[in-house]
Amino acid sequence: MPIISAELVHAGSMPSAEELQSKLLAGDSLLAESADHLIEVVDVLKSYGEVLDAYSTNLIFQAEQQFLLPFPLFKYLDGENSPAKIWRHLNHDRINFEYAEYCMKAVLWHGTGGLDAYLDSEAFAAGCAAIIRRKTRRDPLLGLLHPLFTGFLIELIRTAATTHALGQFWRVMSDLFLDLARAESDGRVASIEAVVEFIKDGLVVAAANPITYGVEVAGEHLWVLPPEAGLTFLVDVAVPYVEAVFLRGLPFLGTVSFNAQAQQISPDQAQFAYGALYADPLPSMGAGIPPSLLMQDMYRHLPERLHSWYRERTRGEGDVRVKICMSFQKSMFCVTNAAIRGTFPHPLSSTDPAKQAANRAYAAAWSGRLAVARTDCLDTSS
Repeated sequence: MPIISAELVHAGSMPSAEELQSKLLAGDSLLAESADHLIEVVDVLKSYGEVLDAYSTNLIFQAEQQFLLPFPLFKYLDGENSPAKIWRHLNHDRINFEYAEYCMKAVLWHGTGGLDAYLDSEAFAAGCAAIIRRKTRRDPLLGLLHPLFTGFLIELIRTAATTHALGQFWRVMSDLFLDLARAESDGRVASIEAVVEFIKDGLVVAAANPITYGVEVAGEHLWVLPPEAGLTFLVDVAVPYVEAVFLRGLPFLGTVSFNAQAQQISPDQAQFAYGALYADPLPSMGAGIPPSLLMQDMYRHLPERLHSWYRERTRGEGDVRVKICMSFQKSMFCVTNAAIRGTFPHPLSSTDPAKQAANRAYAAAWSGRLAVARTDCLDTSS
């Protein structure tokens, strides 16, 4: 979903910030109610849930079993290094874990929220020092590298910590999206409003889940993200993920100029608008465009109902990945809608003027950012 230009033709109308704020404060869903939207969102999230299951498993495998390996050649194989699986991997008959790593790098680089704060703490530095001391005693290469590049192993541990935390986050989201599909199938979810509420409830239930991470080094268990850090699912991982991947994102090579004189990329990371909610639905399928990899993964797991729905529209199978991209963007608006609804500072039903003012300020901050996103997709069917 690379951003190519701000002048692309929009598919539908774009609500103002005031309109979006009113919807958020009223507890309304941002995506228009329709039978088509329900099929798109539920089925594309079912596909995404299947993909996230694989992403989560692999990221946790990398963080736990490939920790500080100088050459992790088999990191995408989940420990199954059979000739058949290696052959399938080389022939791209596989899940594209490169996209999972792209998201991890976005979270790591943008560095917002409690996880990033802990990675900059003295407690984390002390934990890294203990891990490095034990690891370098038994690994001559790392023992040679560490004195020469003292920040190198620490940065690898920061990366591993972010990798494991994202794996834990996606474990919850995978289960939630697959539960949503089952709920829609048995009639418990029959509208977009019910989808948003289902996701919100799932996020709230998981909000306080602890985020911890430890590694085995020479037979000893050492904490990277210990329980004492007090990191939790919603505030410390989910919200930073929304900020880094849904909103900010990363500019893709070949879609904008990285030349500083061209000034196509803001020097302020907080001003980045390359995330899923801002992106034009144009998966080029070119090498190195991470969302194209995600669309391919989701295509492999498309429910037949949604696949048939796509075949009946526009170019049929010819632009199926673009259609997936558009449905996925709508679903991400629903997830964002649910996250906002679940994190209002006060209940929307409150009659206290101070609490109402706090809610209005919270909704205004979100609506200001969403008003320049691809909200033209909210009232149209692909």
